[in-house]
Amino acid sequence: MATHTLSVLVQNRPGVLARVAMLFARRGFNIDSLAVGETEDPSVSRMTMIVSVEGKPLEQVIKQLQKLINVLRVVELAVDDKIERELALIKVGVGAGKRAEVLEIAEIFRAKVVDVDADALTLEITGAPDKVSALEHLVAPYGITELARTGRIALGRGGAGLKPPNLRPVPLAETEAS
Repeated sequence: MATHTLSVLVQNRPGVLARVAMLFARRGFNIDSLAVGETEDPSVSRMTMIVSVEGKPLEQVIKQLQKLINVLRVVELAVDDKIERELALIKVGVGAGKRAEVLEIAEIFRAKVVDVDADALTLEITGAPDKVSALEHLVAPYGITELARTGRIALGRGGAGLKPPNLRPVPLAETEAS
């Protein structure tokens, strides 16, 4: 199955995430990664969704997404025309004896040490998903105690940005205005 990255601009309102996720669930699609947050406009949120589906069904889901009332814009980001990043916190259970080896690996990946105690150290890494996975793989033999990954966020390359359409306020009916 092919992996697709969708960038979805939605109104920043309660329940929108649930409606979008339910649309995918009804169609039997799993969302591999989902990250949601406010944009430069606090009334608009961006959802970055990674889904694994084959061609035509994805087109149908995109059309259905566009019909949801709080969805402002939906774009599939091309594989070679996007920037993706992910954040992970990795707690490695190492004592003083092996700590230098883990710190050396962390330095190669430009990971930050954000917590240290006698039995563990916690690394923070930001980067492309394959970079995060590579660090995770290399420190796994030392014993990963806990792991948290944010999911991917992505933007299209270049100067153009994804913006919501200009919306005109809906005039109140005369009976509602009185």
